[in-house]
Amino acid sequence: MGARLTPRRLSALAGIAATLALTSACGGVGQAAQAAADAPTLQNYSSSTVSFSYPSAWTASEPVLPVQILHFHPLVYLSTQPVHKPCATHGNETACGWPVRRLQPGGVLAGWAFPYVPPGSPMPREGKRIQVGGHPAWRTDQRGGDCRRIGADRTTVVNVELGHQYFVSFTACLRGPGLARAEKSVDALLASTKFAS
Repeated sequence: MGARLTPRRLSALAGIAATLALTSACGGVGQAAQAAADAPTLQNYSSSTVSFSYPSAWTASEPVLPVQILHFHPLVYLSTQPVHKPCATHGNETACGWPVRRLQPGGVLAGWAFPYVPPGSPMPREGKRIQVGGHPAWRTDQRGGDCRRIGADRTTVVNVELGHQYFVSFTACLRGPGLARAEKSVDALLASTKFAS
């Protein structure tokens, strides 16, 4: 036996439908607003070698190097804190290291460089095979790793083969809290990377 839809029942049903629509719309807007708040605003970096997008909370800086230096060719540093010159010269000796002494909590230090591969050494093709900017690349993610020396909890290294035996390398040092968010930013940076031909 079917119920008759009187004007009073129609009005009640319309009210329920409107309430459901409003509730679901608010939930959708709330989720979209939260997703937008979680996504960092981006800056763009471009040089004659590489271009990419990175979170605006990071600062990009091109390193100042001594005029003559062997086997050390950083292109750009990205960090959540100020960086210093990576090299110091004393007499005839030049030593290069990290441009940050110690990462602050939640800190990031990342950068692109041309890696030095000693003659006779294997090319840097270790880790998971991926693509960066349309080129074959190899990625390793380590707890601690080389970046442990500056207080990082995680080290990511990506070696990109631009041509036969010609590589460019990306390194990211990440310190918690907020490791998952920093790792997503690193993934987004790599996905946005392009290389000059």
